[in-house]
Amino acid sequence: MRYDYEVFFKTIFMPSFVDTIFMVSISSLLSIVIALFISIGIYLTNENGLLPNRYLNTGINALVNVIRSFPFLILMVSIIPLTRFLVGTSIGRVAALVPITIVGSCFCTRLFETSFLSVDHETIEAALSMGASNLQIIRKVIIRESMPSLIQSITTCIIAVLSTSSAAGAIGAGGLGAIAIMYGYQNFDEIIMYGTVVILIIMVQLIQFIGTRLSKR
Repeated sequence: MRYDYEVFFKTIFMPSFVDTIFMVSISSLLSIVIALFISIGIYLTNENGLLPNRYLNTGINALVNVIRSFPFLILMVSIIPLTRFLVGTSIGRVAALVPITIVGSCFCTRLFETSFLSVDHETIEAALSMGASNLQIIRKVIIRESMPSLIQSITTCIIAVLSTSSAAGAIGAGGLGAIAIMYGYQNFDEIIMYGTVVILIIMVQLIQFIGTRLSKR
């Protein structure tokens, strides 16, 4: 089946593009904020951290690893009751925010943790010797010193969320993923399918370009 592409662009593609921007923007923001707190918790409670706690560290790490071990589509289906409880529905772009944010936050957590571990421990010891509090060390040493790496990690995280949002389109979340599958692949319309892929590639390149520029400042 072939479409009137001008009508298709206005009535189907653009609303789906807006859905993708909505899902990626909100999920990325939530994922980054949640991951920042979790990764700081992991960093502080590891054996060389400021507040070592083996049991808490092991528990947080285990939870993150369990969630990351799930394929996204399986996770999305398995937490439908939680999604309904949180947003009142299991279908659509708002419902997709829940599983995308859960997956995105766990993915970002590992990236942020790696960024924090790159901070020279001697710098932290110097701050401690000058009487800096743990909160000051987190804000003014750990986060500040790892900022270029954090920006690159955030860039990678946003790209991963974009990829995840496209997969979510396969089961009713809408967005560009749904366009490529429903109107492109299932209707054997290569123009729509590959055109959508090109748009996603452009979006990824733009996100990466902005992230790289910011990390070099």
